[in-house]
Amino acid sequence: MRFKASLFDENAVNRAIVRIAHEIIEKNETVDDLCIVGIKTRGIHIAARLADAIYKIENKKVVVGTLDVSGFRDDLTIFDDNSTLRTAEFDFPVTGKSIILTDDVIYTGRTVRAALDAILSKGRASKIQLAVLVDRGHRELPIRADYVGKNVPTSRSEIIKVKLMEIDGSDSVELFEKDDRS
Repeated sequence: MRFKASLFDENAVNRAIVRIAHEIIEKNETVDDLCIVGIKTRGIHIAARLADAIYKIENKKVVVGTLDVSGFRDDLTIFDDNSTLRTAEFDFPVTGKSIILTDDVIYTGRTVRAALDAILSKGRASKIQLAVLVDRGHRELPIRADYVGKNVPTSRSEIIKVKLMEIDGSDSVELFEKDDRS
């Protein structure tokens, strides 16, 4: 891969999280029934940061959950519909809640579709909204983010790499070009 551009530095990542937190508060009547669910891996840390930002603004704690969507993916053909992998991993009630689903990058929409299936397997939320740090386009499903840190039109030969302090030791978003050999 060849480095093309730095899209976010640490300050830009933090500003995007705070801005998205403000947008979530403005769009929802209350944060009392709000739950933030982060998609494994980086979406989990974005969810925690959003909850912290909302707490700093509203002085109210928001429930945070994590979600591994691997058992709900539509590209896993080795498992059947009765597979034990088809379980959601968060332990709070979904019914009647406003869910903010979080991920680092939205691309084709297939990960989000799997996350929606996982959430709906646990109950009927009053609404589900999507917050992402980067929307790079190229949707294969009719899914869009409600809250976006930055829209970055990309080609299919480009890759967005999100680094978060909790995993990578620093915060940044970078754009790379795939090698011709990839």
